[in-house]
Amino acid sequence: MKRINLGSQGLEVPVEGLGCMGMTTIAGGDIYGKANEEESIATIHRALELGINFLDTADLYGPLLNERLIAKAIKGDREKYTIATKFGFKIDDNEQLTWGFNGKPGYVKKSIDRSLKNLGTDYVDLYYLHRLDPATPIEETVGAMSDLVTSGKVRYIGLSEVSGETIRKAHQVHPISAVQTEYSLFEREPETNGILDVLKELGIGFVAYSPLGRGFITGELKSPDDFAEDDFRRQIPRYQGENFYKNLDLLKQIQAMAENKGITPSQLALAWVISNGVVAIPGTKRIKYIEENAAAADIVLTSEEKAKLESIIPVGVTAGTRYDAQQMQSVNV
Repeated sequence: MKRINLGSQGLEVPVEGLGCMGMTTIAGGDIYGKANEEESIATIHRALELGINFLDTADLYGPLLNERLIAKAIKGDREKYTIATKFGFKIDDNEQLTWGFNGKPGYVKKSIDRSLKNLGTDYVDLYYLHRLDPATPIEETVGAMSDLVTSGKVRYIGLSEVSGETIRKAHQVHPISAVQTEYSLFEREPETNGILDVLKELGIGFVAYSPLGRGFITGELKSPDDFAEDDFRRQIPRYQGENFYKNLDLLKQIQAMAENKGITPSQLALAWVISNGVVAIPGTKRIKYIEENAAAADIVLTSEEKAKLESIIPVGVTAGTRYDAQQMQSVNV
């Protein structure tokens, strides 16, 4: 597995990581269908064999259950993994998710201690602010995160779903190693909102979550009814009603291109993301798919193939937003 530098502070990761969110529920609801702990742990172990040792989790997932699952998977082999986790969604002392945001310095310190305990480790490689707390200046939050680096609890810090302006303010307080946001053939806003330009200017790495359009690009979904009743994708406008079928028409063209190249649509989409110098963290809880995804890192796309893909789905052509109206208010801020 090829590796890449994330940021300019020394963090090195494979070009493909493993998103672990779907391995547990969130607030009692399944994310991408039912998960099996034994199978999920086996997938993490297989990922390591394939050179994918960059695991992405968050205290939100579960809440807290995802970090505890990862603790089981990495026990005895902590040094072989690069662990990224996130904080910022407020979780109360009863381990209940409030869905509010908290970036206050005191909560930063409380969150890292809780995550370290749940992960069964004494340090986190990459610690992200999951969402900006509108009630707390980013400088205060990042200042507290910087203290975690000084204390040795965190090696590098990152941000998730923030604007270029917020990135600049944060980077002045402490070097940011990575910014994470949704990015795929179906979600190319980072190319137009200035984030990629800011990251390049400041020497910050970019981590793309949902590089397979939350599983849509796999081609396994034929209608909105294919989602389980508690699958959170039912809440996403992009995958509802007429939007679903408009996007499916675009996907069929990608499927045809992948078939001609002798690869899967997922592999084609991942190869495109990685070709842009981005670290992709596709999520899966099954060995079959981690093996398929890992193979995508070796696929080389010609400039003509990239241009064709980008002409099939030009920036802005995707139907529907990637979150509902309320959640869209907390991204790119």
